Amino acid sequence: MVTNIQVAADLRETQRRAEEAELKLQRVEKLENEAKSSTYKFEEITSKWALAKEMTIPQELWQLLNQQQQQCALLLEEKNKLIDDLQQELQNKDEQYVQAIKKQSDDIHLLLERMEEHVRLMLKTYRHKLLQIEKAFELERRELLDNNRKKWEEGIRAHNTRELEYLRARMRKVEEFEKQLHQLRVQDEEEYNSMKVQLENDVQNLERQLQQLKAIYQLNQEKLEYSLQVLKKQDEENTIVRSQQRRKLNRLHSLLNNLRTKLSKQEKQFREENQSLAADCERITGQCKEVQRSMRHFAVRDAEKFREVWLMNEEEAKGLMRKALDADRIIHTQQLGLPWEEPCYWFLNNVGPLGHYRAKRMATKLAAEVLTESSSGGQEEEGREKEKEEGGNGGGKENTAKVEDRVPPLRNISKKTAKRILELVSDESGFLMESKLLRPLQALGRHERTLMKLDSIFAALEIDSEDDLYQLVDFFLKYKAQEVAVSQSRGSPGGEDVTDPAGDREHGGSGAQRDELKSPRSSLGSLPSAYIHADDVLKILKVFVRDFDKRREKDGSAKEVLWVRDSSEDGEYWEALARVIPEPTLKLWDALVVALEEYYEVLTRRANLLAEAAVLRQQNSELYLLLEEYVSSGVNSELLCPPTQWMDLNLSCPGETH
Repeated sequence: MVTNIQVAADLRETQRRAEEAELKLQRVEKLENEAKSSTYKFEEITSKWALAKEMTIPQELWQLLNQQQQQCALLLEEKNKLIDDLQQELQNKDEQYVQAIKKQSDDIHLLLERMEEHVRLMLKTYRHKLLQIEKAFELERRELLDNNRKKWEEGIRAHNTRELEYLRARMRKVEEFEKQLHQLRVQDEEEYNSMKVQLENDVQNLERQLQQLKAIYQLNQEKLEYSLQVLKKQDEENTIVRSQQRRKLNRLHSLLNNLRTKLSKQEKQFREENQSLAADCERITGQCKEVQRSMRHFAVRDAEKFREVWLMNEEEAKGLMRKALDADRIIHTQQLGLPWEEPCYWFLNNVGPLGHYRAKRMATKLAAEVLTESSSGGQEEEGREKEKEEGGNGGGKENTAKVEDRVPPLRNISKKTAKRILELVSDESGFLMESKLLRPLQALGRHERTLMKLDSIFAALEIDSEDDLYQLVDFFLKYKAQEVAVSQSRGSPGGEDVTDPAGDREHGGSGAQRDELKSPRSSLGSLPSAYIHADDVLKILKVFVRDFDKRREKDGSAKEVLWVRDSSEDGEYWEALARVIPEPTLKLWDALVVALEEYYEVLTRRANLLAEAAVLRQQNSELYLLLEEYVSSGVNSELLCPPTQWMDLNLSCPGETH
């Protein structure tokens, strides 16, 4: 719509230039013809002036002058006519220029009107798209609020369940403590009676000792009176020292108050600095995440630009390569007369960057493979057990090796164990699915229903890649391995009290859990999936989700996986494109260039000689015409000795002679 005006203007300009070029060629041709004719007439007039000097008869001279005057008038008339034509053409060009200016002004006004209309349409379209985006954001916000409200209600129900369990456990402990208290009362009464008898015996012994001590008391009283006098003097001295210490204590109290004031000020200052540093840390963390997001975005954009530049350069290089091959074919077939076959290289059919890109599979796809391969593996395992019963242990080992070769393991976890865990998660976590999806699932088969449930559960738990799925299965096995180890330690002869692993996991996680999660993975393959009970699935999932979210917050790793390209063969590829013509062929080209340059020089000299011969031939023809005119002139008959008598003239045409 907007470009139509520009296309029409370009077309008019192209037509005008073509007409102008044609008119210019006609004008130049006309001027050249007129110049040739005028030159010829002027030479004719000039040649007759020499005859006028030789004439003696006035009538002939007057007749010759009239002819000369008429020819000059005709020559001037042709010149004036040419000038009038050129002036008229110049006037027409001025009028055409004014019309072109008016037409361009009209086109500009029309172009502005169409551009304004186009801008109005674009603004209307963008407003409509903006309203649609706002509606989509509002719908997504409602869905997030509904999901968070459901999660909150589920958490409240789980919390109430734990509170009831804690209350029942406390009632059991109160009953046990009452029984222990009654036993202690009976035991204390028996100990009291025995102690009472013993104390009565002790009282009698002490009364006897009291009599002895009274006698000793009288003796010691006199010693104490003397000591009292001494202590009074020491007390006076101590009073003086105490007053001095009190003054010193007051002075130290004032110093302590000053230090406390300074401490409070410094604590306030450090608290403010800590808050500012925490705000700076949060801001820098946000900037770091934004920079990481920008890095991922620019990495994707750079990959796209790299592919575009690669395709552009590859297209240009292959175009040059095709030109080189066409030149080689022409040289062989036309210049050298040799047969030519098009070479077949490995890089001719390549389009786009070299190398392989790798990315991780989705969790749902990996789960579907595990369930499918496990079902086929289970059927083969039943057949293998039957063969084992019939043929002994040897045949069973061979079949096991065949199945393991055919079905690749999930890292170091068997397919059967992984399938059992995924089925438990699908059966026990149906509450994570939306209610509108439950009714359509009843019409599906067991395999498809399990896959649909796992897809919804993975979406709710934010399990996307195969690494997340492996962490889930690995966490199930480690959790049950730890519980089995704890139950075995409780049943050991030592009889030590071991903390419940479930309790430790519910209250923040213990060091034993961390150590168990870091244990070697090879030990998990020996734990059969039958140890995992259906009642433990929700408890394990709850602990996994908490640890999984913490690990994600700590790592801060992005979900998307950047493509990694192998660029080791790029240099070889471009070198191969640059060397599509082999070295012997290039040497042959160099030798052919030297020979063709020499041949070109010979042809150039021959063309120059032909041009000189043509010029000489034209001059010869002009001289022939002039000589023929002089010989055939009527003046020769009046001469006493005309040139035709003593000159041997062969008045044949030079072109015919040639």
